[in-house]
Amino acid sequence: MTPDQLDRYSRHLLLPGFGVAAQERLLAARVLIVGLGGLGSPVAMYLAAAGVGTLALADFDAVDRSNLQRQLLHHSGRIGQTKVDSACATLSALNPEVRLEPIKRSLDAARLAQLVPGVDLVVDASDNFSTRYAINAACQAAGVPLVSGAAIRAEGQVALFTGRPGGPCYRCLYPDDGSAGETCAREGVLAPLVGIIGSIQATEAIKLLAGLGTPLFARLLLLDALTMTWRTLRIPADPACPVCGGQGGGASDGVCGAGLSQG
Repeated sequence: MTPDQLDRYSRHLLLPGFGVAAQERLLAARVLIVGLGGLGSPVAMYLAAAGVGTLALADFDAVDRSNLQRQLLHHSGRIGQTKVDSACATLSALNPEVRLEPIKRSLDAARLAQLVPGVDLVVDASDNFSTRYAINAACQAAGVPLVSGAAIRAEGQVALFTGRPGGPCYRCLYPDDGSAGETCAREGVLAPLVGIIGSIQATEAIKLLAGLGTPLFARLLLLDALTMTWRTLRIPADPACPVCGGQGGGASDGVCGAGLSQG
């Protein structure tokens, strides 16, 4: 590490169990972030600030005035600009050392199959089930970990999947998209909520890449922000899952919030 890097990342280096080795793992890591809205904003900013070496940034949308209540990568002067270009400008100013790979298109199964094997981790900050299912399938096929997050109204959730055989995948958690009609555009979302959930996604990503603590694998973290109540539920593997055909119990019991949006 250079003297400038030792200075920039000094507060990480002071953490017990972190040190230079963990920071160097971050510097060498490649992460794909799908979605640069409410969740993707804090994810991208914290991963860039933490020194994750390469961030592939995927979003097909443009900045809209209605985004600015919660999507902190963007500002009023960038309305009409692609979210990818806006994000690259913000992140380059935050940490010019991070390599940014812009992807200004929707990601279908074929494109994800090309991208996912080349990264160490995928963060799903998308807003629809078709994309989430495609990301999950690509991660399972490539054996790449997936950090999933969602938020709508005042409810949020985070889950982490290994991408490897034996554990559950996102499709085990939500076997169908029966609640896909719920979106932030129709239901609304509390602005700081996406910051909380996205920050947890970033925390889990950094933990996994740096080799810290205990990842949230096979667990679903749920937040009701109106009562500031947290719950953690186990996610059993579904033996009938069409993606992973997991071993163990059936689909998760008592899990609510299907159809949560990225905001």
